[in-house]
Amino acid sequence: MEESAVSEYKLKTGKLGETVVGAYKKVEDAFVGTYKKIEDAFVDKFLEKVEPNAEEAGDSEEFAPKRNP
Repeated sequence: MEESAVSEYKLKTGKLGETVVGAYKKVEDAFVGTYKKIEDAFVDKFLEKVEPNAEEAGDSEEFAPKRNP
């Protein structure tokens, strides 16, 4: 079967199937939303954004692998 022919078909789920899929999507959206809130709270509480400055840029070059000329 060709790739384009596959997209012509759709699973017949019926009314009950649509209800189940809709309920699953609601649960999934709620779970993902809650996870993102926890993740954002963790980042805000325990991590801080670090801006590289001239000293740090020089330090990182010191430990970089040396290239052969």
